[in-house]
Order: sequence, then structure tokens, then C-alpha cells
Amino acid sequence: MAGKADDTLNIAWDVEVPNVNMYFDTSRNGVIIAHHVWDALIWRDPASGDFKPLLATAWNIVDDKTIELDIRQGVKFHNGDPMTADDVVYTYNYLAKPDNGILNRNYTSWIDKAEKIGDNKVRITAKDTNPLILLYMGEIGIYPQKYYEEVGPEGMGTKPVGTGPYKITEVDPGKRLVFEAFEDYYDSPKGQPKIKNIVQRTIPEMNTQVVELASGRLNWIWRVAQDQADRLTKSGRVEVINANTMRVGYLQLNAAKGPEDSPLRKQKVRQAINHAINLDGIVKNLVRGSSQVIHSACYPEQFGCTDDVQKYPYDVAKAKALLAEAGYPNGFSTVLYAYRDRSHNEAIMSDLAAVGIKAELRYGQYAATRDALRKGEVPIGSLTWGSNSIPDVDAILPVFFGGLPDDLSQDEEVQALLVEGKSTLDQDKRKAAYKKALQKIAEQAYWVPTWTYTTNYAISNDLDFKPTADEIPRFWTASWK
Repeated sequence: MAGKADDTLNIAWDVEVPNVNMYFDTSRNGVIIAHHVWDALIWRDPASGDFKPLLATAWNIVDDKTIELDIRQGVKFHNGDPMTADDVVYTYNYLAKPDNGILNRNYTSWIDKAEKIGDNKVRITAKDTNPLILLYMGEIGIYPQKYYEEVGPEGMGTKPVGTGPYKITEVDPGKRLVFEAFEDYYDSPKGQPKIKNIVQRTIPEMNTQVVELASGRLNWIWRVAQDQADRLTKSGRVEVINANTMRVGYLQLNAAKGPEDSPLRKQKVRQAINHAINLDGIVKNLVRGSSQVIHSACYPEQFGCTDDVQKYPYDVAKAKALLAEAGYPNGFSTVLYAYRDRSHNEAIMSDLAAVGIKAELRYGQYAATRDALRKGEVPIGSLTWGSNSIPDVDAILPVFFGGLPDDLSQDEEVQALLVEGKSTLDQDKRKAAYKKALQKIAEQAYWVPTWTYTTNYAISNDLDFKPTADEIPRFWTASWK
């Protein structure tokens, strides 16, 4: 039996972990493992969004490509070896090598080199200015040089060694991982682990996971379908937590591509569409859970996101008036492309019809919808974006407003502001530039930002667990009630 009695948290994932060596696995579960086993130099507090010292005790941004850091003393690896500045330099220079064979390059491709400039001080240089450097440094776990040179990538995949709050004591590839709280974990701002053991099993079938949770053989599962979540809640033996993720929904309005006589080219038409949709009603009655309506083209908790933008309250009369001013007193016909959430999109289409906009639904696969959008064939696209769980607007705004293939507005002023925001590591300057960009996007109504998406966690009643929007469960913060 699982749980509190033997201080063992039993969890299940539906997808096997191909490799616990964090740099040779790009899966979501691999990211979760990495956060428990390998600490980084910097930690981003998920509650406040602030960057805090972790394996580094302090850092100084020398210029937009150079950071110098003081390395924490007294930290041990799981095998008992001390962690030093040499391990930091080794890790970063290893990751910078183009022929290292690593798969996880999302967080490492910016690295040029690392140097030791004192007994406990290192300098890290980037290839170019990148506003996400601090964020990426929070994802780069430090490897023990001596051990890694002895065992290599394969050995690290079977007997991993890090400095994190948990060490892995058993690896049964594709089936089971066993974690144990690290007794010599340092005084970390992440906090000390409260549960001694974690056992992770791969159980592909959600129905099997639900049965094992309800019977007490599991304590934690996630991404539970709503109907199954409802049944678990009614059982009284399980708590279901519906939590926000970093995924947001939006209608992308084609303001620059497609036919020149398209109604979507007109600002007042786009503003009318924003006013026409009863987002609060759709969220309350269809989306449900803890989803929330958004007004800006970003996830609310991302760095640089602001709600201080022009808003469009549900107002049928205002929408009709704007359409008349734009030259469409009787509305017009259009096409809405979508790839998910049919009922939500049908509700949107019903609201648009109420103001005279008759939308035909083209429902298909995501790839086909994306390709049609990039060709300029989509007047209105209903899509979602998760920012790869990166809590910074640089993971969303440049994609859709930075002149790339998904940019249907092609607003040069917005593009310039986004370049300004990503050309410095000065966080205040970045916020100011992104705020101006988001305000222009809202004023021109290039999007209809809709709502945040949620996921269901199901946990045993005696477990205290708090999810975060980046969908990285931090089990070292969990405890028994």
C-alpha cells in the first residue's frame, strides 16, 4: 500500500522516461526529474517569479552577454563529492560543445563558454544577447565533473548523481524510478524535502491509474479527464485539484495577410469581434474549472505580461455599431479554423452570429490549421499556446507578433518593441517594451485573448500538494497532512 504509513509517495505517469540523464531527454517527465535531482545556479521562485540564488550565492550581469557568479560552498553531490566552481565550468563548457550529442538544447544553445575567475567564482559568456539567460540558467543542472568523466552519458542515465533535494536510488528503465530525500541537502531556498521516498511507476492506461489511486496503491496522478475527475471526487477518498497551466487560448485575426478587401483588415471589425464574444459565459458554462478570462496576448503570470491594456467587455450593441462604422451594417460571412474544443468554438460562432458575423467552422488537425494560417488562408483561427512552459512573454509574443510565419498582423512598431525587449537583460527595460507592445496589440485588436487552460490533479486525501502553472510538480514541497 502506498502513502503516509511508510513515508513513500507513489506517483504514476502515462509515458515512460527514455533516459534520466537530463541532457539526453526532452520529455516533460525528464524536466520534472531534473528539477528534483540536479540543482542549477539560479532558481526561479514559482510563487513570486523572482530569480534567487541556488548553487550560486550571487551574480552580476557584466553586460548583455556576460554574467559572473559566486559559487556556493559546502554543497555535496549525491555520491558525497563536494560541488565546486570547477564542476560548474565543466558542465557549461560540456554543454557548449557542438558534438556532445545532447538532445536537450532548448536551454543550452546560447552558451559560448565558461571560465573560472577565482576559487569560487565563474564567468559565463553567451553567444549573443538573450533575455531568457537567467531563466535558462535556472534549468541547467550542474554535473559532477569527476563522476561524469568516469561514467559518461550512459552511466549518468543508469546511476544519476546531482545536488538536488532527491537522489535516485533505483532505475528500472521505462517502468519504475525510486527517489530518496538527500540527507546532506544544503540550506537551499527551494526548501528541504518533507517526504522521504518517492516511487514513480509508468502506467499507460489512465483507467488503471484511477483504479489504483482510488484503492490506495497510488497517491498522485495528473491530467485526469473531467468525467473521471468527477467520479473520483464523488468517491470521497480522493481530492481533485483543477489548476491553471501556462496554456492560453486565442482567436488570431488575420489583419495583414489574405485578400486586401478582407473585413479583418479593419481595426473596428476586429474590435467588434472582441466585443461580440461572451467569454465570461463560455468559461463559466463550458470551459469550467479554474480557467480565467484573459485580456492580453500572454499568460498572466509570465514575466512581462500586463493586464493594463484596452479591454473589450461583452457588448452586442457596441459590436454592431463598430461593424456599421466599418461599413458592414449587416455583418459578413467568414471562416473560423479550429483544431480542438469544438463546443467552445461553436459557442463563439453563435455569439458572432448574433452580431451578423456568420462563421463557417473548418475543423481539422493542428498541423493543417497551422499551415493554412501561415499561408494567409485563415481569416480567424482559434488556437492555443503553452509557451513551452517558459514563464516569460518572449516565449509567446515574438512567435505571433515578431514577423515570423505565425505573425498575421505584421505591425512594424510592435516588432520593433519586441526586438527592444529581447536586446537587453535589464528587466525593467524589458517590461516597459513588452507593455507597450501588448497595449498596441490590444488597441489594434489583433487577437481575441480568450482564457487560460487547466489540468486536473488527483491526489490521496492525506497528501498536501500544490501545483504550479508551469506543470512541473515539485514533490519536495509536498507533505503528509
